[in-house]
Formats: sequence, structure tokens, C-alpha cells
Amino acid sequence: MRVLALTRYERLGSSSRVRFYQYFAHLKEQGVEITCAPFFTDDYVRSLYTGKATSFAAVLRAYLQRVSVLIKSMRFEIFWVEKELFPWLPAWLEGLLSTRKIPYVVDYDDAVYHRYDLHPSSLVRAVLGHKIDRVMREAALVVVGNEYLGERARQAGAKRVEYLPSVVDVSRYVIKDSSLSASPVRIGWIGSPVTAPYLDGIREAVNQLSREALVQLVLIGTGNIDPFPDLQTQLQPWSEESELSIARFFDIGIMPLVDGPFERGKCGYKLVQYMAAGLPVVASPVGVNSQIVTPDIGYLANTTPEWLDALRKLGSDAELRLKMGQSGRQRAEQMYNLQRTAPQLLNLLSSVRRL
Repeated sequence: MRVLALTRYERLGSSSRVRFYQYFAHLKEQGVEITCAPFFTDDYVRSLYTGKATSFAAVLRAYLQRVSVLIKSMRFEIFWVEKELFPWLPAWLEGLLSTRKIPYVVDYDDAVYHRYDLHPSSLVRAVLGHKIDRVMREAALVVVGNEYLGERARQAGAKRVEYLPSVVDVSRYVIKDSSLSASPVRIGWIGSPVTAPYLDGIREAVNQLSREALVQLVLIGTGNIDPFPDLQTQLQPWSEESELSIARFFDIGIMPLVDGPFERGKCGYKLVQYMAAGLPVVASPVGVNSQIVTPDIGYLANTTPEWLDALRKLGSDAELRLKMGQSGRQRAEQMYNLQRTAPQLLNLLSSVRRL
């Protein structure tokens, strides 16, 4: 089976890394010939994370490169597309794929359609508001990371919709060693400068806990952003290696979110990472978070008092942290494990291949 993976990013882009790249080794072991053609380079992602403007020439090269790839793509049996072929352009190019008799599978791990249908510009809404609906409708298969995305695909008239959660290779994650718990207890968050603003929602709770000297906040991946400059926050650079060893930095993993349309499309990847590392979790009850976080692995917290209550309970009880962390690890092994989903993905791709 010859598959052209049309990812949004290279490995530095978390969505591409999680939904595509980590599967390549397994697929190749099963005889799948994978050719990957990312749209944006890692340099683009670095510019995005540091707030630097991306040159028009670099963006233009990305569009032209994708056109070139598609022109030479007739030898493939499947197109495996992340979100869309061309950001900010109408879906007519996806429509052309169906005329070439090569089926495409499109994957969503966030509500990218809201960038268009909820855009402040009426022109963008008019031209692109239903773009992703057409992409979904003309795909041979739509793969989604949660039910919110699946419901949109079904409303769009997608021929077939399948659920595949965002997962990790659980076996690669270092498990929390309870004997190494620090004092004060470390509340940890991992992400990127793009998602760091969500931390503002727990500002009051963190300030209060810091005054009580109960916890320390450790943040991985905020880049040059320090969301809490008045506190002694520990900032760590992101790397793939740091993801696998978050148990060395954290005692509790958190995922605050605002309850908005785009956020409801998120797939809880942070929570899966924390669970794989054997950490208890506290998260906002938004979207799939409410399904991932069960009472045996952590707490859902919406208001400042709820965040304070959850973090105080965990911060003051090492046995509770250990128990919830163990339950989370077990849940990650059973439900959010690459070893479980890789065969499922192979079956999905095989089911739509061009014969």
C-alpha cells in the first residue's frame, strides 16, 4: 500500500507528530510505503512560537511545494491528509482528488473549521465558512480525535467517520517515582507558546497556593512567555525528550481551558501524557477532557475555588497522588496507547485503498 501523508507540519508541529509521524514506523513494519510531504517546515513553527513574522516568500514556497507534490502523486493509492490541503484557500483542490480516483483520508484533532466559520471577517466566513465541510464530505474517510469533531463531520455529510484518539507510546514514558516527590509539590503544564494563554484561567488559584507555599509551578514549552512573572515559576524548554520524562519535573499535571467552540475540539493530549507518566491530573471540564478525566485519576475544575480544592487535595496527600497516578497510567495503557491504535489506523487506511 502506497500512502502519501500530507501533513500540516514537520515533527516540531505537535498535531502532525501525534496524529501522523509516530505511526510511520509501525505502518512501515506492516509493509506500507509512506511518503511524507509536510506543508510547513519546522522553521515556520519556530517563527510561530517566537512571534516572529514569517516571510511571504516562505509561505509562497509552501503552497508551490504542495502543488508540485500533488502533480507528481499519481503513483499513490491513498492520500492521508491532515485537516486540509491548502490553508486559507477554497476546497476545490480537495475536490479534484476525487476526479483522479485516488481516495483521501482526512484527519482532525482540532476544530480547524472554526478558524473559518467563526472568523471576524464576513468575507472569510462567506468564502471559507463551509470549506472544511466540503473536505469532509468528499473524503473517503474522516478520522477524528473526539466526538465534537465527529458530529461536525456527520453534519457535513461525510461518507464515513471513525474515531481514533490522540495517543502516546506509553512504554516510552518514564513513570513517576513516588519516592522522589518534591517539596513544595510541583504543578506541571506542558504545551507551546500558542496554548500558554490558557494558563491565565488558573492565575488566582496559583497565586493563592503560592502564598501558602504549598506548590511550585513548572511550565514546559512556553518559550519566551512567562505567564506568571510575579511568581518563582520554573520554566523548562520543550523537546521530545522532555515530553517523555515529565515525571521528573511534575507531581501533578494540569490542563486549563476556556469553554469555547475551538477548545471543545481539542483531544486532551496533555492529559494523556500526564497519565502515561503516572501523574494525577486536574483539568477544565471542556470537550473530551470530561471523558478522559475520571474520579480515579484526577479532578475536573471549572472555577477558582474548584481548582484550589483539587490542587490542595493533591498537594497535601502523597498517597492520593500515587493512587491516582497509577490509575491514570493503567488507563493510558488500555485506552490511549500507540500499541493499541496503530493496528486500528492500519486497518482504516487499508479499508479505503485504491484497488
